Formats: sequence, C-alpha cells, structure tokens
Amino acid sequence: MEHNLGQDTTPASGSFDKSRVLNVKPLRTLVPVFPSPSNPSSSSTPQGGAPFVCVSPSGPFPSGVAPFYPFFISPESQRLSEQNAQTPVAGQRAAPAPISTAVPINSFRTPTVAANGDAGSSRRNARSRGQPAEEDGYNTVETVEVDTEEGSGDGRLRRKPQKKARGQRSAGPADVDPDVVTNDVLKSLNPMVFDVLNQTEGNRDSVTYTLMIYEVLRRKLGQVADSTNDAGAKRPDLKAGTVMMSKGIRTNSKKRIGGVPGIEVGDIFYFRFELCLVGLHAPSMAGIDYIGSKNQDEEPMAVSIVSSGGYEDNVEDGDVLVYSGQGGVNREKGGSDQKLERGNLALEKSLHRGNDVRVIRGLRDEKHPTGKVYVYDGLYKIQDSWVEKAKSGFNVFKYKLVRLPGQPQAYMVWKSIQQWTEKSVSRAGVILPDLTSGAESVPVCLVNDVDNEKGPAYFTYIPTLKNLRPTAPVEASTGCACVGGCQPGSYNCPCIPKNGGYLPYSAASLLADLKSVIYECGPSCQCPPNCRNRVSQGGLKFRLEVFRTKDRGWGLRSWDPIRAGTFICEYAGEVVDNARIEELGGDNEDDYIFDSTRIYQQLEVYPGDTEAPKIPSPLYISARNEGNVARFMNHSCSPNVLWRPVIRENKNESDLHIAFYAIRHIPPMMELTYDYGIVLPLKPLNDYTLSSSYGRQQDGTFLGKMLADQLFAFDNSSELAQ
Repeated sequence: MEHNLGQDTTPASGSFDKSRVLNVKPLRTLVPVFPSPSNPSSSSTPQGGAPFVCVSPSGPFPSGVAPFYPFFISPESQRLSEQNAQTPVAGQRAAPAPISTAVPINSFRTPTVAANGDAGSSRRNARSRGQPAEEDGYNTVETVEVDTEEGSGDGRLRRKPQKKARGQRSAGPADVDPDVVTNDVLKSLNPMVFDVLNQTEGNRDSVTYTLMIYEVLRRKLGQVADSTNDAGAKRPDLKAGTVMMSKGIRTNSKKRIGGVPGIEVGDIFYFRFELCLVGLHAPSMAGIDYIGSKNQDEEPMAVSIVSSGGYEDNVEDGDVLVYSGQGGVNREKGGSDQKLERGNLALEKSLHRGNDVRVIRGLRDEKHPTGKVYVYDGLYKIQDSWVEKAKSGFNVFKYKLVRLPGQPQAYMVWKSIQQWTEKSVSRAGVILPDLTSGAESVPVCLVNDVDNEKGPAYFTYIPTLKNLRPTAPVEASTGCACVGGCQPGSYNCPCIPKNGGYLPYSAASLLADLKSVIYECGPSCQCPPNCRNRVSQGGLKFRLEVFRTKDRGWGLRSWDPIRAGTFICEYAGEVVDNARIEELGGDNEDDYIFDSTRIYQQLEVYPGDTEAPKIPSPLYISARNEGNVARFMNHSCSPNVLWRPVIRENKNESDLHIAFYAIRHIPPMMELTYDYGIVLPLKPLNDYTLSSSYGRQQDGTFLGKMLADQLFAFDNSSELAQ
C-alpha cells in the first residue's frame, strides 16, 4: 500500500524528517527495472553501469525505463496506469453511462458479494465502519462504496476499477456493453410490472417481481462478465442493484415500523441488496436500520436488525435473540468501547417505546460455506439492555429481543432440519427413509404426518429418461474437446456458440439466462462429468422429501434452501408418442404425463416467456409406471419452479430432456410447484374447462387473466375459424 505522508523534499544536511516520506511500499511489490536501450533492436551493451531503480510491477515507469519479462506491459497499459496514479480532482465525475449507476439515496452502503455467489471471503464492515464483516461472504472482486450515513456524502457510486490481465482472450460477444445488456433486460419487462411497482403500498406481487427482475438482471450481467473475463465487471450484484435503485424498480421504498407488505415470515435472501430493494432492511452493510435521526428533537427508533455472526450474538434460543450493538472494534485503529449513538441509541429508544423490530438472521449457506442465507424471522420486541465486556476486552451494548407469539416458524424450521440431519431428533411421519432405493446419490424420504395413507401407488423409480425408440439428431454433432471442462470465453468450444456465445450456467451452477433451449455437453463431448455445462446430469443435489399434503395428495419439498436459477431435477419417465398417450387414458386424464406442447406461463414478468419453449420436436413423457421425484410436483398458478428443454450433445441419437429450475429463492420445507400448462383449446371458450386434476383456480391473478385472454384470442382467430 502506498502512503504519501509528505512532499518529496531534500532534508537539510545532518537532518532527516521521518514524517515526510514518499511512496513507502512493501519490498515484495518492488521489481528491478533497467533503462531501455535507445535502439531496442540493437544488441550492443550500453557503456557504464545502469542506475538501479525500484517501481511496482504495474508502473508507472520513469522516462527511459521499461520492465522486463514477465512484468512487461504495453505502452497503452502504462499510459492508463499513469492516469490512474494521478490524484483525481475534487468533485470530478466520470462520464455518464447509458444507464446511471448512481444510487439516489444516502442510506445504504453497497455490499461486498460476488457474481453468482462464487465462494470467497468478505471482511468489510457490517454494522459500522471498520467492524467485522456481517456480509454474504462471497468473493470481493471490485471495491465499490456508496455513502451511507445521513448527511455523510453525495450518495454517488465510487468504484475502484480492476484491470484486465494482459493476454486474456474471450470468445463470442467480447465487446458487449453491460449497460446495453441491462437496457435489453429492462426493455423486455411486461408493462404491468411497473403498474404493480408504482402502487403506494407494496404487496406480494411487487416483492416477487422486484426480486425476480434483480435475479434475472444479476445473472445475465454475471454471464457477460464471466464470458469477457472482465475482472472489473464481476460485480453484477452491485450493478443490478444500483441500476434498479436508480430506475425506481423497487418496492416499499419508505421505511416503516413493523411488518413490510408483501414479505412473509420465512422468506429468504442471498444478497443484502435484495433486503434493500424490497424495503425489509435499507442499509446493505449496517446491521441496524432506524428512522427519526434527522432532527435532534426527534428520537431515533430501530426498525430492523440483521444478525449473521459478525458480532457475539446469542442465537441458540429460537424465540430469544441477544444482539450486540454496533461499533467498538476497528481493525486498523484498535478497539474501543461502544458508544450510545446511531443504531445503539435507536435500539435503546425502541426498548422504552416498545415498538416492534424486524429480525433477519444470517445463516451459513451450506452450498457456499463462506456465504450467507438471510432469513426473515418476523417481529420481535426489545425486552432488556445492558453493557458487558466482550472477548476483545471492551464494553459492548447487549439487547435482548423476544419474538412475538403467533407468527409462522422460520428460524426454528432451520433448527429442526439441523436436528434431523444430525440424527439428534427423528423426522416425524417418515414412511420410507429413501424412496429412490439408492438410485439417487441423495436419499429422498417419504413422509406422511397428515393422515393414515401409507404411500403413493406403486411405481419404479428411475433417475432419468427412458427412450425405447430414440430418433436421429436434428443436427450432426461431434461434441467438444474440452478435456478439462468447458470454460467461458473459450474459442475452441463448439457448445458455447449454440448457447448464444455464453455458457448457460454460472460458476455456481445457476442458470444464467432465460434461453428457450439449453444446450449441454453430452456423450459426444470429451469434458468430464463435473463440467459446468453438465449441470442437469449430476442427479439430485438437494435433500428432498415426498410428503402428504392436506388437500392435494402427495407433494415435493426440500430440506435445503434453493437459490433462484438452481437446477432441481429433471422429469424422468418413459418417452411416449400421441398414440401411447391415448392408450394411457388421454392427456387430461393422466396426472403423470408431461406434454411439451402445452401453453405455459413460465415467468409472468417477461411476456415473451409465455408459451412453451420452442424445441426441435414435441416431447411427451409418462411417469405413471416409471419416474422420479418430479412426478410428485403439484401445479400452481404462481409456481416457484419452471422447466426448460435441455439438449445434450449426442451424435448418435436425439438427446432431449426436461429440466426444472427454481424461479425464485425457495425456503426449506416450502412445496415445489410448477405450471402444468393448458392444452390448446379446440372448442369455444365457454365450453373449455381447466382440468380439475391439476388443481387450477381462477384466482383473479395476472396469470389467470392472461391465460383466459390467450384462450379467447385463440378461439376467435381466423386461423381456427378456417
């Protein structure tokens, strides 16, 4: 690190001012460089010894000096380095981008999380500057800060750019501008989304749409950054969040005491920015959110807190939380006693006023051990406060919060699953510990704690498709030769162009794009089974259970939280044709037929995603006699799972599969559902009945209205009349 403690002056004879030092650097950052010969092509050796000079490997270099291998950089890179080394003029602002990334509020600090949840570490402050990190824990690739404290700054985004390593190359759309990508994603939104978000009060739809837009935008930006190897752009979480804030694509923008409209107890989040966008917790770094501190006559009141392990909180009791105050520990300046100010003062005032405080618990992400899953645990009241000495030896404030009764269980659900996993408590109602009989690497238990039903009708469990009459592939394929696995930006991988120039999955195995068809590596490829372009081929990764519902037969849910974009399972069964469907009793009579020709509403915020994805040929799968866990997924008009056709590279036969992915974050023990779709109507709309076996309801939602409109339009089309 460079410290400019004084000006470059020459000390008087016999004296030396140690406080005036220029460019002090660790020894390991210094490399020897020598003056460049006047004629680089000449092999003559200059006379005399060259003066020894020390500079950093990245320059800037003095006149007549050039680095030697392997520290060589181009003159253009040196010019940029010299520009970056200059001190910026106070108040200087960068040229505006097509989409503004300035955050129009002063009350949050950008989080330090990585693109697509890649595991890493974060050590930024959580509850106050210089404190232990209370963050997501994903890789910090780029440092970005926004002024957070009221009146502390102009709220502008401050980015510390990272340089692209010399020699990095990328395939496909290497020159894609992230701002153009952002504009394209936002332009594809259904106009009704803005009608919902512009309402004064938030609701469940506005929260769902906001988080869905954030996820789609974040993953798309991450895909572009990943493919272009642009280290400075690998913060799609920040980019997506700041763009949405600046565009007003958010909900519940006003701080409030108590519950937040549209947010339910038990909802989960993977980025602190998500909490901010839906109005659950405004600061994306600080652990205490409060209101009423602008005027000295107005006492502050705490509205929400985040407890995620950055401080010495006591979280063992599910209904009681002992929360540590903010401040008091600074890694650079040493520790100090906490002060009764800002968030600490707000908690103290809330103790005396007795107002409700929202509690968000940050729990360890098992899939990314250095990351966090944020669980909204409902409303608490502060019951007591005191001061005690922490392990650091300094005084800290402690606040005892007690959960209000009558709320749905959230944190305790996680605690119960932990006990089941550790075998300290047995899962009630288990009929079979493993429904798959070892066919999956992860057991799937069969549970009934509702009635006396002993299990579903007999079927044979198979983990993938069974196609007795495979057809020839539509296009000949030789597959890829990526022996070590497909990598983004590879010029030689033929699987990347088929996916529009990108790998369809992020490094965290999340579906990065909303493409109609996904092309994965297959039997014709030389890449290993753990290639990141074989995500749907690895079998189950989550601890699922088939359970008895109260009114819809058997259903499917997960013990583990599931991130949006995560592969869950494929639809396994026997590939059949139209004749076989009729033999099985007709499409509307068989709950276990998957029909790719139906009309599906996959993501209602993107109107172009209304119909079934376009696949090479219709696919019908029967899971009545043979199938996997997908056969137990029930229908919903507001599903949390969608399907995508996946074509695996296979030169011998058509290799088409149906894969299911999470639309949004799914908390543990929440039922997994998808839209069964509707058959194209061939009779008047008044005579058309939605299949009762699918549990459909005309609930007045946007989805129900849209499907009715589609049926009406189809029924009255000239094409049908002919």
